[in-house]
Amino acid sequence: MSTQPDLLYSDEEEALRAAVRDLLADHCDAPGVISRTESGTPHDLAAWKALADGMGLAGLLVPEAHGGQGATHREAAVVLEELGRAVAPVPYLTSAVVATEALLACGDEELLGRLASGRTIGALAVGLHTAPGVAFATARVENGTLHGELTGVADAAAADVLLVPADDGGLYAVAADAVTLTPQVSLDLTRPLATVRLEGAPGRRVGDAEPAVRRALRAAAGLLASEQLGVADWALTETVRYLKERKQFNRPVGGFQALKHRLAQLWLEVVNLRAAARAAADALATGEDTDVTVAVAQAYAAPVAVHATEEALQLHGGIGMTWEHPVHLYLKRAKADSIAYGTAGTHREALAGLVDLQAP
Repeated sequence: MSTQPDLLYSDEEEALRAAVRDLLADHCDAPGVISRTESGTPHDLAAWKALADGMGLAGLLVPEAHGGQGATHREAAVVLEELGRAVAPVPYLTSAVVATEALLACGDEELLGRLASGRTIGALAVGLHTAPGVAFATARVENGTLHGELTGVADAAAADVLLVPADDGGLYAVAADAVTLTPQVSLDLTRPLATVRLEGAPGRRVGDAEPAVRRALRAAAGLLASEQLGVADWALTETVRYLKERKQFNRPVGGFQALKHRLAQLWLEVVNLRAAARAAADALATGEDTDVTVAVAQAYAAPVAVHATEEALQLHGGIGMTWEHPVHLYLKRAKADSIAYGTAGTHREALAGLVDLQAP
């Protein structure tokens, strides 16, 4: 008989949060992130190095025997909360979660060790919009090399190795310099997308694509909820702080009852999102009711993160409409995340099937 999970943060998780938040305060301040989105190098590889190499966080999900930290999805979720709160332009979700989970399914110890060290960045060459369990595009295998075009691949520009699913059922490790990357226009400039073109690229088969991609995307969907929680929590906290300072008619704007009601509603939504995101992280860690819990979290997370950032933009008034204020980064991340690894509607449909509650 299963016991109720403890979804509260442990002392270790709170210590991890404090350490990551301090590091991001040094590396990912808002003006720096905004200026980076305007440059040709959106990824902050110095921040990635500090997280991955300095703190060892790239290997959280990798067993110690393979050079990782041997931690769980709960710790990875705490890291993603803080990365969401800073809209940090680092390939943590794509390399340390998605590519890593795919390799854990394949059991490729050599490449796992390289990703765990953080010195090699991996990306799964499956479109960011792809939901767990849904059909995904594949490359063609011809004469032992890979051919074709895969679109919407997140953080491909930062990757050293791409994990490419192929039409023979295999998952292939392909060096990034063996493919042609074309940047795609993305609403979220902090997580750039690219089209990956393979023209006779050599690849090394690391395992079977279907179970690897399914496992990777399920973990991605479940842990994305924690990133969305970080985004929503930042939006709520910053809006409350701003409305306490901003005065109209010689009173703090936050004292007006209509705004209090909007903030109270938002607070409730963020609290519920925290419960859903924590439950998903715990289910991924324990393997209990994982599909259902991940579907619940993703069905709930996207609307809350989008609502929180839309309210933040509105309630900041004129300053919220400026490029200098970071709220636009959070709104764009929330909107992009709302279609990442399956929309809320896709997850509601999956949930209906899982609990046998079909529409009439």
